[in-house]
Amino acid sequence: MNTLRQIIGNNIRNKRKSLNIKQDELALLAEIDRSYMGRIERGEVNLTVDKLFQISLILQCEAAELLPHHEQLT
Repeated sequence: MNTLRQIIGNNIRNKRKSLNIKQDELALLAEIDRSYMGRIERGEVNLTVDKLFQISLILQCEAAELLPHHEQLT
């Protein structure tokens, strides 16, 4: 079972790729170090609510879209 961090990271990666945004571009726009952005997408770090909302604005989606659905956690 994937952890909460991994699911959020995968959701961010999938949304980013669907918009044809490179990881380093997203990191730059979100004012996050490129390597840290990679760690977020791999689910290796805890993401703050502030950064989640900042990333969602850049990805033109609601922050809730990046969170897991209930069935993903069971």
